[in-house]
Amino acid sequence: MEKLSVQEEEAMQAIWQCKGGFIKDFLEQHSEPKPPYTTLASTVKNLQRKGFLKSEKMANSYLYRPAIAEEDYKKRFMHGFVNDYFQNSYKDLVAFFAKDKKISATELKEIINLIENPKK
Repeated sequence: MEKLSVQEEEAMQAIWQCKGGFIKDFLEQHSEPKPPYTTLASTVKNLQRKGFLKSEKMANSYLYRPAIAEEDYKKRFMHGFVNDYFQNSYKDLVAFFAKDKKISATELKEIINLIENPKK
């Protein structure tokens, strides 16, 4: 799966939030300053071309739906990120944030608890 640009990720966040819809719906989900309609439309078409969206023609417009779940994208993105920057070591990732004081001991204990007691 191809890594999305910042602009594409912002569009996908809006699309996932809406669970699909029309470009005007996605535009409403964006925070200020909102991108121009034509820019968002171009981004959405690129996302469809890349396989992230499905579309259905409805009258004079298209209804877009996610072709990939947000959770699946996050998993693939994080795997690639950890592989590229931390030699595929999640331990090194957590250690990086711990050394940089971006994660607290309490949060680490919560993570350990999640690992030891996964929800079934």
